[in-house]
Amino acid sequence: MQTQKNRRICTIDIKQFSENLKRNAAQATTDQSPLKVTQGNGKYFVVLSADEWEREQETIQVLQDTDLMRQIAKSLGARAGKTAKKRPSASHRADE
Repeated sequence: MQTQKNRRICTIDIKQFSENLKRNAAQATTDQSPLKVTQGNGKYFVVLSADEWEREQETIQVLQDTDLMRQIAKSLGARAGKTAKKRPSASHRADE
């Protein structure tokens, strides 16, 4: 099976996909490795596990929730400020 790695997604043509359907389904579900299946006409579809799809949907929901994203940004900003206060500066460490 010839595949082309593109980040985490392997690309395969539809003939190879259909000839090895069981193995390709296992790759998508067990290995959590999505497959990009090309149809030869410039179009393609993606096969991924239900778990992966649900994770993607949850991520999209979080990213689209502006109030939640503000809370996260505020929390990260406060956390970064506390971390910066806890770390002694380079000049302070040299004095010790």
